[in-house]
Order: sequence, then C-alpha cells, then structure tokens
Amino acid sequence: MSFQITRVISSPSSSTTVPSTLILAMLPPDRWCEDDLVIAHVCNDLKQSSGPWETTLLASHPGNRLETMSQEIEIGLGKKGRLGYALDDVAIVPSRRTRDPEDVSTSWQIDAYEFDVPVIGAPMDSVTSPATAIAMGKMGALGVLDLEGLWTRYEDPTPLLDEIAGLPADQATERIQQIYAEPVKPELITQRLHEIRAAGVTVAGALSPQRTQQFYSTVVDAGVDLFVIRGTVVSAEHVSSGQEPLNLKKFIYDLDVPVIVGGASNYTAALHLMRTGAAGVLVGFGGGAVSATRQTIGVQAPMATAIADVAEARRDYMDESGGRYVQVIADGGMGDSGSFVKALALGADAVMLGAPLARATEAPGKGTHWGSEARHQTLPRGYRTTVGTVGPLEQVLFGPSHQADGKTNFIGALKRAMASTGYVDVKNFQRCGMVVNPYSAR
Repeated sequence: MSFQITRVISSPSSSTTVPSTLILAMLPPDRWCEDDLVIAHVCNDLKQSSGPWETTLLASHPGNRLETMSQEIEIGLGKKGRLGYALDDVAIVPSRRTRDPEDVSTSWQIDAYEFDVPVIGAPMDSVTSPATAIAMGKMGALGVLDLEGLWTRYEDPTPLLDEIAGLPADQATERIQQIYAEPVKPELITQRLHEIRAAGVTVAGALSPQRTQQFYSTVVDAGVDLFVIRGTVVSAEHVSSGQEPLNLKKFIYDLDVPVIVGGASNYTAALHLMRTGAAGVLVGFGGGAVSATRQTIGVQAPMATAIADVAEARRDYMDESGGRYVQVIADGGMGDSGSFVKALALGADAVMLGAPLARATEAPGKGTHWGSEARHQTLPRGYRTTVGTVGPLEQVLFGPSHQADGKTNFIGALKRAMASTGYVDVKNFQRCGMVVNPYSAR
C-alpha cells in the first residue's frame, strides 16, 4: 500500500510556523510511530472508510511546522526504496497574483560575485572554452572551464575538437579516451585562466576531486575567482586505502577562494558538504544528456527530488550555522527551458547548463556534446552525443525563440514563469506552488 505520512516538527523560526492544524494521513493507526521528531496524537474518533484507515492527527502544540515525509515503496522483503521524481514529473502552479515579465529580476549572487542571470556554463569541452566563458561572462552568466580538459592538455585543441565532433558514434568513446590520455599541463592552466581574466569577467575553473591537490596551487596562483570541485559523486568523507584523500573541510578553510563542490543528490550528503564551508553545492551528477551512470554503475538521481532535498538541507544548515547561506546549483538534466525553470522553482539558486549551451553556434563541440565521464580510461560513464545547433549563445539565453521546443530564450521563459506566479526575484520564486504529475511528458 502506498501512503503519505505527515509529521510535525517544532521550529524556532516564526516564518515557518503554522497554527495547530488537523492533518489527514492515509495510514492505519498501528503503522503510526511517535519519535522525538513527531509531536502528534491520534484522536479518538478513528473511523474506517471504504479504503485504508483515515486517521486524524492533531498537532499538539501551536506554532509547529508541518512537514511531509517521503513515501517508501517495498522493493522486496527487507528492502525499500524512496519514491523520487524527475523534472518531467512536476510542474509549476500559477498563483492568484501575476505581474509583468519586465518587472522581475533574474539576478543571483555567490559570495562577492553578482550575475545578471542564474546560468552557469558547465565545465565540459563541448560547452566551455576560454572564448565561450568570456562570452557568457559578458552576457551576465558564468562560464566554468574544465581545467582537466583539452584546453589544458593541448596548446591548440581545435583540430581535436573538430575530430571528436566528426567521429562515428561507435568510435567516439575509444578515440576520446586516446585524446584525453595526454597529460594536463600546469602552464596551460595558467594561460587559459589568464585569457579569461584579461577579458574582465569572473574567472571560474573546475577540477575533479582526484586532481585537486595536484593542481589547486596553480589554479589559485593564476587568479581564479571561483574554484569548482566537480565529480560524479563527491562526499565530505572519502575513505581510501591508497593515497591520502582530499580533506574538503581543511582544504576549503585554508583556501582564500570561494569553492563550489558537488555533486550531491540527497539531503545528508548535501548537508555534510555545506558543513565543509563550501560557498555552493552542485546537485546531481552533471552531464544529464551524456551521462550513462545508471547503465554503467547503477547510480541515478531523480533531479526534482534531489534539488528539493538539497534545498531543505540548505534551510536546516542555515539554522544550524546561525544564518550562513549556501548556494544550491542544479547540475545536469536541464535539456529545455521548462526544466531549467522548474529547477529554480524547486529551490536551486542557479543552474549549470550543458546540452542547451552545447547547441549554440559558438560552442566548441560544433553540435555534439560530451562530458568528463566519457574520457575515463577504464570505465567511461558517459558518451558523445549529437545535440545539433539552434542559434547563437545570446539567442539560447535571451531569444528570440522561433520554435516552441524550449531550446532557446531560457531567460525569457524564466521571466514569464516568475511573472505567472507573481514573484519578483529568483529567491522568492522558490516558494511557488508545484504539482506532481508523473510521466506526463513521456
């Protein structure tokens, strides 16, 4: 039987409290358990209807916050799984108040750095080159360069980018492995970051957790503004029997540069990453359009649930830390403007885009797209795919659109959704109503 439990949690914040309220939960009384988080009691007037028991639960103290717990489904004897939702499974609900799209603000800020739009170009060679990072910066977005990509392995990677774009699908992964076997050169890291800085935009670069200790001093000395540590799965507590693992908390504390770290896909992992002192946490595994983590290692994160979970971890971490706010950045699986908008509505402060920006005519992948997962030498967890081109980067971000496919005018779509729900900025837009409608887009 599928059911939903409602629990009541005391909250010190008056902004999140409600009066004592009757709550209906479809749950037989013998399945209701009280623990230190639950402040509720079962009323005496239990009744049995044509379906499951209807149990009326009364919050016993005024001023308690109501929170809905997640559904768990029995996979088999002794094993349950949580029900998670993809972005296609949810939708935004307009409110009673609307406003003009011209009156909303799409700006966001991380640490001391302000941006006009909540868009981050993913650190993927098919998306972000020094030139496209500069272009994104001048348009009010942020481009993150992959500091283990072709731009730091080769003096001129253009011929290799052209080659990858032209490869048959069945040969692409093996050839990508060969091309990326060339070592990363510290002097090229410095050169590429200097190119971006010289253009006067915010400088951001990404390393994997495995390479961070090796190259971080080069990156910092080159004048990076935002340091991104990005992997398929990044934890605050990595255990290794080999080399000394990266101590994220100590690393971030000692580094005089804001750090964005991820990916995290659940509440607990995100909360621990926030406790390291990170300025931002990436949600998801990145490379949604080119990721094969589910097929290769059985790992997947339904993005709607993951974003909402991490946003909740941010709220609890704010209470725990005395008000420190950590930016939540959705990473991967935002193939169209509708998904982009829903990610922000679910609680993300910004979105890291891959495939949508790879469709720009300026993108280095020339209509193809791949991520760092595809270059692993023994177990590639991604592939190169064809995404096509739809127009210049400016059109992808700001329009105009000439097709109703969600591939261009991402910011126009965001402004329209914010206007339809009556919210004036992205932070308040996170409060909008949402509905679950599973599989409607499939």
